[in-house]
Amino acid sequence: MAKLNFGGTEENVVTREEFPLKKAQETLKNEVVAVIGYGVQGPGQALNQRDNGINVIVGQRPGKTYDKAVADGWVPGKTLFNIEEALEKGTIICFLLSDAAQIELWPTVKKYLTPGKALYFSHGFGITYKERTGIVPPTDVDVILVAPKGSGTSLRRMFLQGRGLNSSYAIFQDATGKAYERVVAMGIAVGSGYLFETTFKKEVYSDLSGERGTLMGAIQGIFAAQYEVLRANGHTPSEAFNETVEELTQSLMPLVAENGMDWMYANCSTTAQRGALDWWKPFKEASKPVFEKLYAEVAAGNEAQRSIDSNSKTDYRVKLEEELKELRDSEMWQAGKTVRSLRPENQK
Repeated sequence: MAKLNFGGTEENVVTREEFPLKKAQETLKNEVVAVIGYGVQGPGQALNQRDNGINVIVGQRPGKTYDKAVADGWVPGKTLFNIEEALEKGTIICFLLSDAAQIELWPTVKKYLTPGKALYFSHGFGITYKERTGIVPPTDVDVILVAPKGSGTSLRRMFLQGRGLNSSYAIFQDATGKAYERVVAMGIAVGSGYLFETTFKKEVYSDLSGERGTLMGAIQGIFAAQYEVLRANGHTPSEAFNETVEELTQSLMPLVAENGMDWMYANCSTTAQRGALDWWKPFKEASKPVFEKLYAEVAAGNEAQRSIDSNSKTDYRVKLEEELKELRDSEMWQAGKTVRSLRPENQK
């Protein structure tokens, strides 16, 4: 473990140089990693581990995701099993179902957590809000977390490109004395760039805030606000979308990802620089109270409860589709669909 200094704040991090894949393979050589769930995180983490030479199996109920697992090369009866059989075989249980599904399946999972096993999460939700979820692990198993900072799709795509998606790691319970080696080895095995230390509580607080904030909620709100102002002032859908979304995602954000916001500012026109420097603080002042309210709601458990209540309903998928349809059918994202189709790589 290394210590990095970020402006006076020290953090514990693990890089692939100090904990290479070979060391991860050695650490996990006697483990059977059972990935439970093949939805959002499951495919990327399972496939990356398989390609990295880890003994990994998948547990999934019959249905679309089971069929997807078969299409991805998991073999029924050899590397693909029903959930109960995978839980029995696994020594490290990767609990990668949705938060609501974890609550539902927990009584089954708990039965198979025999002494010495490890229970692995990629989200701190179930443990942090245990009074609401009922997820309380036995005291004789390791409880660890590796949370890639992106979707399972991104994790897999970056792995295939020879890159790594940064992840946080945490240890909630070290029953065997091997929890640190297990969690870091798993972090490397699933394809992390580097690993930074956190806790289950901090992971879920930052994750829920980020998803509702700059990663998804806030960015959609800002997109919609600017697009609507441009359209109200006579700009065409194509112009409004290009200035709001396309230039940001296709041109500027890749520069920020490569070298940082300051470098991106320095490599824009002087007019853009002046405007950005003048306006970023008013936007910060306008949005910071919203972020403070959001974080308070997360810390109070209100966001978690809303998620549990909503996602546990039998008609959840129907209502979700209705809300997603509102986004999908909005003029802004219909314009986006057209603009993306006109990119050179999408032209026949």
